Order: sequence, then structure tokens, then C-alpha cells
Amino acid sequence: MDVVSRYPCVRAARRFDPARHLPFVIAGVRAGWIRRSDLPWLDAWREIFEIDDVQVGLHAGLDTVEARSRALGEVIEALAADGRIRGWRNETYAIRNRFDAAPLALIERAASRFFGTQTYAVHLNGVVGTHAMWIARRSPNKATDPGMLDNLVGGGIGWGYGIDETLVKECWEESGLPAALARRAVRGGTIHVLQEIDEGTQAEQLFIYDLDVGADFVPRNQDGEVADHRLASIDTVLDWLADGAMTVDASLAALDWMARHGALDAAERTALATLGAPPAIAEPASEGEAGLAGRPADLTPGAAR
Repeated sequence: MDVVSRYPCVRAARRFDPARHLPFVIAGVRAGWIRRSDLPWLDAWREIFEIDDVQVGLHAGLDTVEARSRALGEVIEALAADGRIRGWRNETYAIRNRFDAAPLALIERAASRFFGTQTYAVHLNGVVGTHAMWIARRSPNKATDPGMLDNLVGGGIGWGYGIDETLVKECWEESGLPAALARRAVRGGTIHVLQEIDEGTQAEQLFIYDLDVGADFVPRNQDGEVADHRLASIDTVLDWLADGAMTVDASLAALDWMARHGALDAAERTALATLGAPPAIAEPASEGEAGLAGRPADLTPGAAR
């Protein structure tokens, strides 16, 4: 059985049909994907969106970040009031196709899936040596994937936050890892996800880190978003991955660690490595992937980072 058949997260990471969507275009740049079935939600906002059979464009007259953000904010608040956008976070995300790019607009995090905009997240594999991994179970009250198994640490990167800064913040909030220990985390791979989900489209780049937390560390959640933690053998984690018990993002992050530490065979590592680059359909027409976003993951066990 190959890695795609064995681990459902690998197939899910590319579960996207462009025929069911229209590109969301801002200032000539493909900035997201909007489901065709969601287009009626935008009919009342024709002064903001220019919609045809090819794309959904933000009106050309909205030519500054501030103007675009205000217009989109008005739409997003209305869609949230109507129940189409759920799980309001009071967190700001930038619309940008590279992590280091200037934003095209700023939006509420909860709206990023509706518009299918590129988002960014950090995930930490908390391990004890090479024989065990700490796994969290998400709170049943989480807006996304409630009750599912997760990495020890994972979180989205909001506008104004750096990658390492977010990692340190999430380490404390989700598992009580102090900053001094969190800063010892080692960069792993980078994985790109493009999947259709209930909320819309998840187009996300995962920055993966590893940290050997030691035998004496016991995680303690600080923000109420984790129900419990469990220390599991690597074989047990692989079984959970095969069963789809972990979130797609967390599964991919865990598999990244497995690939780099000899738990996957050569063919599985090769298949997983394809997720280290953006899917071809996701390449922006006017803004190529570069820098952090364009670096494929080296999934060879023991590869230098």
C-alpha cells in the first residue's frame, strides 16, 4: 500500500477541484478561490465584486490596502451575521501569496476559507527521543476539527507576527512550554495544503518544527483549546494517522517528522515530498512563489536543516 492510500491526509492535502471554484483576484493577482456555489452570497455586493464566468475580482477602484480591507470587512461582517462565516476569531490575517509579501488586504481570520486565501501556520512535533510523540486532543468547543487529535502545538500566523514569534506564543498557550525551551525547536519541513472543506478552501502553508521535550516534561494547556494530551509510541501515532484520527494538518506535520527519522520507506518519503511545493493549480498568475513559500521540504532522514 502506498503512502497516499495508507494515510488519508496525503490525499486530502490535494483534494481540490478548480472546476468547482472561481479565482478570487485582487489587483490582477489570483489571491484565493471562491466556490461557485457561494457566488449567490456575493450578489448583494456588486459595487465591491466584479463577477463573471472566469473570476471574482475585487473592484479596481479599491486600490489601496485600507480600502480593500474596509470593503471586505463590511462583506465579512454581513456574511457572519447571516451564518455563512462562522467561528469568528477577532484575529487579522493578511491576504498575500508569499509569507514575506506585502498584503493585498487584511481580513478577519474566520473569512480566509470562504475566500480561499493563502494562510500560514506553525506546527510543532513534540517528541521524547525518537520513540514517542506527544499528541493533543482538540477541545470539543473548537471552531474547526473539534475533538480530533493534533500536534503538541499548532497555530495560525496572524498579521504582524513572525514565524518564530508565533511558535513561541503557541507553545506556551497550547502546552505550557516556556519560551526558553520553545526556542530550541528545530525547523523541519514545509508543506502546502490545498483542500476543499466545509467552510470553503484551505490553502495553507505549514511551517513544521521538532522539539525533543525530554522525559520529564508534561504539557499543560493554558488557553482552554486543548482537551488533553497523551504520550504515544511512534507506531501508535502511525496507526492514528492511517485511521484519520488526527487533523489533516497535524497528520502531515507528524508524517514530516516520520519521514525525516526513518519511520517511512523511500517510496513514501518521495510521495510525501511532493507536498513540499505549492500545487501547480495554486501558482498565482502574477505573483510567483518564492522565498520560504517556494522551498520544498527535504524529507530524507537526517537531512540538514
